[in-house]
Amino acid sequence: MDADAQITRKNNMLLAFIGIIATLVLIAVIGWFVLKPNTEIIQGQVETTEVRISGKVPGRILELKIQEGATVRKGDTLAVVDSPEVLAKLKQAQAVENAAQAQKAKAVKGVRQEQIASAYALWQKAKAGLEIAEKSYQRVHNLFEQGVVSAQKYDEAEANFHAMKATEQAALFQYQMAKNGAEKEDKLAAEALVNQAKGVVDEVESYLHETCLIAPIDGEISEIFIKTGELVGTGAPIMNVMDKKDAWVIFNIREDLLKGITKGSTITAYVPALDREILLMVYYLKDQGVYASWKATKTRGQYDLKTFEVKARPETYIEGLYPGMSVIVKNWK
Repeated sequence: MDADAQITRKNNMLLAFIGIIATLVLIAVIGWFVLKPNTEIIQGQVETTEVRISGKVPGRILELKIQEGATVRKGDTLAVVDSPEVLAKLKQAQAVENAAQAQKAKAVKGVRQEQIASAYALWQKAKAGLEIAEKSYQRVHNLFEQGVVSAQKYDEAEANFHAMKATEQAALFQYQMAKNGAEKEDKLAAEALVNQAKGVVDEVESYLHETCLIAPIDGEISEIFIKTGELVGTGAPIMNVMDKKDAWVIFNIREDLLKGITKGSTITAYVPALDREILLMVYYLKDQGVYASWKATKTRGQYDLKTFEVKARPETYIEGLYPGMSVIVKNWK
């Protein structure tokens, strides 16, 4: 019995020893996993250029030429806006231009031939009257010198002669004015009115062109804010055109993880949505706002860590890369 008891005791001691060893090993493994430095994972997000399409003129959406997700080329018509007010203003501007053109034509052409002929006839009549008045004045003057007529008769003949002379000059000037047409200043004023009217017409026509909304870039319709038949105001957003070829990734990174990241450096990143790795080139670094981006570490006797915004572009165009997709970078340091 003593031998069996000793064997049992030894076995119990061995099992206890093995248990202690196993416990220590388990604690060591757990400690290793717990205390093992975590791999820093930086997550970013894809962004692309989006151009917002808005109209200059208010009106009602007459027709939408595209749908969300459609691929468009620069110059394609996206939507048509019905604006009766612009058409009405165009008619008014054209009417003003026509009136100005008529005024200019009148100034350039001058007086009608009938008016010129009438002015010439009046001048000839005045000339004939002047000749008679001059002859009468000469006769009375001679008789007055001879003492035949009184001084009053002489004065009357002289006054009539000067009056007819002035009448002839006035008739001559009227004829010359009718023959020469409008003055240079009048013609320039008429030309200025025409140019002013043309400017108004051009302005209204430019607004009329804005009733057809055109794609400013090649891209994809990412969002449409209105429906056919709805009213839109001046500058109201109608849709967005996304340029997928102009894509970049935004990372928010603590400054203690920025080692080796400079403008022009290359990053290898993983895109879960595409299940592939891509190469990115950093082109922008900027510190973010003070209060929302600092990480307090002073309680551990260290220092505050600030967050930086880092932007990087794919080195080549990546098909299927859409805004909002996550981009992961492991082993950043």
